[in-house]
Amino acid sequence: MNYYAIQVKTRAEEKYIKLLRAMHPEIRFPIYFPKRRIDIRRQGVISQSTTAVFPGYIFVEIDDDVDIHQYHWAFRRTEGFFRFLRSNQNITPMADRDLETALHFIKNVGPVAGKSRVYFNENSRIVVVEGPLMGLEGRIIKVDKRKGRAKIKLDLYNDSFSIDLGFETIGVLNGGGKP
Repeated sequence: MNYYAIQVKTRAEEKYIKLLRAMHPEIRFPIYFPKRRIDIRRQGVISQSTTAVFPGYIFVEIDDDVDIHQYHWAFRRTEGFFRFLRSNQNITPMADRDLETALHFIKNVGPVAGKSRVYFNENSRIVVVEGPLMGLEGRIIKVDKRKGRAKIKLDLYNDSFSIDLGFETIGVLNGGGKP
């Protein structure tokens, strides 16, 4: 399988996918738009918010034997399209760390990243037991225990950005054992 990243209008990713599917029914391969759900507290009221993990990007999965160039114009002519990543002139599948990051959210997490289950060790370092943060511990740049959020740094095609993912604490490790 090859995966391609496509930049589209931010906050119109789902609209772009619906429009693409309606205008070009021949495009049947999977299109992914990973999202995350976090709790937001405003004036003491907690509500859930669902936002994009990669704002302005969708990911397309195409079999190795299918040439992306035969669908190139279908993507470009759909309203909201900006560009294929790296460039429109050199469309190449995702590779290395970019592919690893995207696949973490596409395959391991599912369509919406929920809360991770974590505990804190004796040095107050976060230890992820399960959830979307699993495998991303090295990318955590800030932990807010009160809000139940971990800020992680993601890289996609030489562009770095940070997002918050929610977690629930299942305990604190005291001594040498599990929580």
